[in-house]
Amino acid sequence: MWAGMIGPVLFVSTFVLEARRRVGYDSISMYVSALSLGPRGWVQVLNFVVFGLLLLAFARGVAARFRSAGAPSGIGPTLLAIIAFGYLLSGPFVMDPDGTPRNVMSVHGTIHGILGGIVFLLMPANCFVFARRFRRNREWRPLRWFTLAAGTMIAVAVVTLTIATKVVPAPNAVNPWLGLIQRAAIVPFMAWLFIFAFTLRRVHSQIENIFTSISP
Repeated sequence: MWAGMIGPVLFVSTFVLEARRRVGYDSISMYVSALSLGPRGWVQVLNFVVFGLLLLAFARGVAARFRSAGAPSGIGPTLLAIIAFGYLLSGPFVMDPDGTPRNVMSVHGTIHGILGGIVFLLMPANCFVFARRFRRNREWRPLRWFTLAAGTMIAVAVVTLTIATKVVPAPNAVNPWLGLIQRAAIVPFMAWLFIFAFTLRRVHSQIENIFTSISP
């Protein structure tokens, strides 16, 4: 549960601080992954790897917690684990510089793009899967609407980003805002992860206290 709280805060804080330190980097128009380029690129590469490992640990914790509650873990923790691997591998497979033609893209840049597509597709899907599960569990019901709101915000940002980069020919009016749109998908997901992990930690502590109070 601590991994689920520390990971999002560390990931977002790192790319925000790195963006402020980089000369010529524009958070409004440039992707987070662009921080992996250049002499200080290792910082964002490490950021991807550390967050991926922490999210993977959290996914295992979620699956274990649901199993201990007497319910099957379901697809939610599995999607979390896939997202975790996507972030983890996005570190070493660095993106190509913006504007690189498709026919000259490197292998690592191509893999990074594929991983990004998977991650951004699964982030809103994961929220919707958990929202459905939260609806069935009374202890989780208060988190359902926040989860739905986060999933909707992420989905809107992902669809907008996809249309701007895959459908509408570039350059277009949305291009100068691509970095902001991408962050509009990433930040709500990170906020949801933190709240989810915090709530799970609190519920687990309450259950531990109950067992402690009734034990001889």
